[in-house]
Amino acid sequence: MYRDDYDRAGFQERGSEDVFSKPVRAGKRTYFFDVKSTKGNNDYFLTITESKRRNNPDGTFTYDKHKIFLYKEDFEKFREGLDEVITYIKDTCFGGTIPQRDPEERSVEFEDL
Repeated sequence: MYRDDYDRAGFQERGSEDVFSKPVRAGKRTYFFDVKSTKGNNDYFLTITESKRRNNPDGTFTYDKHKIFLYKEDFEKFREGLDEVITYIKDTCFGGTIPQRDPEERSVEFEDL
């Protein structure tokens, strides 16, 4: 996986283990959906990470990352809320269809991460 993305001390301290990961490239962003087990492997939770590459003025780059921790007791409410918001955007803002991304738009390559 991509453990370098995590604060190593914090990752080890929590004792969570990666169970499954699904990266989704979307334009200039990559989203990571990671299933993790709790310490002792007796429960599971989801982390959703947005990663976006930022070019610095000096030619170097960094990644902005934002993470959400989602626990099993919240899965259904989260899904319902997400479905409702996406339906609203599709129906109200775009007349039933979300426009597709321009295929010429540069997306982040997995190797860039």
